[in-house]
Amino acid sequence: MISRRLFLLGLSATALSACSTTRQPVVQEPVIDPYYQRMYGPVMGEPYMVAAMDLRRVDPKWWRQEVPYYTSERPGTLVVDTPAHYLYLVLENNRALRYGIGVGKDEALVFRGEATIGRKAQWPRWTPTKSMIAREPDRYGPYANGMEPGPENPLGPRALYLYKNGRDTLFRIHGTIEPYTIGTNVSSGCIRLMNQDIIDLYARVPVGARVTVINAPAGTGPIATPGFTPVV
Repeated sequence: MISRRLFLLGLSATALSACSTTRQPVVQEPVIDPYYQRMYGPVMGEPYMVAAMDLRRVDPKWWRQEVPYYTSERPGTLVVDTPAHYLYLVLENNRALRYGIGVGKDEALVFRGEATIGRKAQWPRWTPTKSMIAREPDRYGPYANGMEPGPENPLGPRALYLYKNGRDTLFRIHGTIEPYTIGTNVSSGCIRLMNQDIIDLYARVPVGARVTVINAPAGTGPIATPGFTPVV
């Protein structure tokens, strides 16, 4: 009798254990093409560290790629489409290099139209605008006289400065310390690219290159810009 009772207790415990066991779902890691892993890997030979991107945190549509692009703009022109969060470097034969960008909530809305790259800088200093300091004095006030280059500098490893009629527009195309905000409108700043992308773009674009910025006030569609045909 005791032996039979122990057997039944053991059987019940086994059944209970079997019922309480749950299968853990198998999460499959995305397979990333080694081509893009190299493209967004760590950048060597720089004065400061440029870390590799974790591409699992960035939608592939924001990764740098060559795409069909139909426009009357001359090769070498930059087209910044802020509503779509893309920057295009026009190439030959109806092609373009497309970069995903992040857009500032305020500063990126103050410029639209045509400009030129007035100057370029590697590991630039950064100085917040007066409007940024007035809006958030505790955050930006300490840097009113500028911030030295480095991995904490909001401009990142490269900056392109847009000029119009020989004057600085205060509109910049630069790197970022928040690379995972590409594709969004976040905080202050102008046009931000992933650091590997701004390093690539910087090497391709000379001082004097033409820039067309497409912009739109909040709540409206993209502004039509002469010579620009969006990619469908």
